[in-house]
Amino acid sequence: MMQNSTSGRISAYIGLGSNLANPVEQIKSARGAITQIPGLQELAFSSLYHSAPMGPQDQPDYVNAVMGIATDLPPIELLRCLQQIENEQGRVRKDQRWGARTLDLDVLLYGDQIIDLADLIVPHMGLADRAFVLYPLFEIAPHIQVPGKGTIADLLAKCPRNGLTILEHE
Repeated sequence: MMQNSTSGRISAYIGLGSNLANPVEQIKSARGAITQIPGLQELAFSSLYHSAPMGPQDQPDYVNAVMGIATDLPPIELLRCLQQIENEQGRVRKDQRWGARTLDLDVLLYGDQIIDLADLIVPHMGLADRAFVLYPLFEIAPHIQVPGKGTIADLLAKCPRNGLTILEHE
């Protein structure tokens, strides 16, 4: 159970990624913007991680992080706020999956809920086998249960680092 005792808010986790236009600054700027969302409080922020691109290899490497929050926003409203931040930081949505981007913000987990909507799937698809999500998530929430998947420690044990390195400690 990931409910947070802080004023009945839900604990949620956001994945941050960037590989264009100074990725480290993109992540730091996004973190600042996320903390300005009304009804949201930052609880934890992982180190910054360096990872190879997941899709086409003819793009720069990524910088990734995970942020833990407490929020009273409904999950779809949280997603819309994150998409607005992406747009404000120059995100251009293309048909190509896993392409280069200035900023990618994903709702990874939202309390202990399993959500399956056209615009939002939680736990995030692929979370269970992506080192660039699991390692930073484990860093800030080592005892977490991923709904329908098991403990973060069990998932991590099955997920090789695939060259993932810590770029900058929080």
